[in-house]
Amino acid sequence: MRVLLLTASFLAAGPGLAETFTLAPETITEWKPIYGTVEPRNEVPARARIGGVIDELLVTEGDEVTAGQRIATVHDEKLGFQVAAYDAQIAALKAQLATAETELGRGEALVERGVATAQRLDQLRTTVDVTRGQLAAAGAGREVVVQQAAEGEVLAPEGGRVLTVPVTRGAVILAGEPLATIGSGGLFLRLAVPERHAGALEEGATIRIGTAAEGRLAKVYPQIEGGRVTVDVEVPDLPGAFVNARVPVELPVGARQGLLVPASAVVTRSGIDFVTVMETGAEVERAVILGEPVGDRVEILTGLRAGDEVVVP
Repeated sequence: MRVLLLTASFLAAGPGLAETFTLAPETITEWKPIYGTVEPRNEVPARARIGGVIDELLVTEGDEVTAGQRIATVHDEKLGFQVAAYDAQIAALKAQLATAETELGRGEALVERGVATAQRLDQLRTTVDVTRGQLAAAGAGREVVVQQAAEGEVLAPEGGRVLTVPVTRGAVILAGEPLATIGSGGLFLRLAVPERHAGALEEGATIRIGTAAEGRLAKVYPQIEGGRVTVDVEVPDLPGAFVNARVPVELPVGARQGLLVPASAVVTRSGIDFVTVMETGAEVERAVILGEPVGDRVEILTGLRAGDEVVVP
């Protein structure tokens, strides 16, 4: 027996030969497989500020735009007629003002010679002041119309990618209608998680994307809709060629204790899985039932217990 124990110890310590380790419970993260969709953080409509006919449409779906970039022009012919009307009114008021100022000059001269009364002079001054006020009001009204015409330029409210353009050049549009929808704030994987898992969601947690990539849980939205919690996952180098593309995701929703052994310690014969353990100095094979793989290890559901000394080839 002493010779056998010495031989087993030598084999365990020798390079490239079997090694042993003591089995102990470990924390296993429970992952829930779901699908996420590639979506922008914000979807902002670019709206027309005036009504009219779309004279220019400079973007289409998929274009990248910057904040403040002109993406369309809306033209209203009535604004041009209003400007012309104000110009005519301003010209008439300027003529009236010139006449009123001339009459005021004559009245002042007559008052100095004692021919006209001070009351008449006050009337002439009032006429000049009223005409000047009317001229200023007409000029301000003209500026308002000119500003409305300038607001025919539709600008991108934020930088991002154009998602939808529901109008065409030459179409009639009302004030406040959207000409394009812009996705801004970066692209995220947006998940709809059942509300029973809401308590297990923590911002900053690692999320598995597909088979190899990983992401970070960036935001958990507080509002529950349809029994689901909305979650944004930040993924480095997330492909953004298609918005609303579906991507398989595994989400951590809990943790439990389990026994894990290296996959190389499991031997399958005749459809039965065996793990070799040390018992009273001898190697003994035990039949086990395997659970889910965890990296390069596998969970043991039954057949082993904590404290067993597992032999790894």
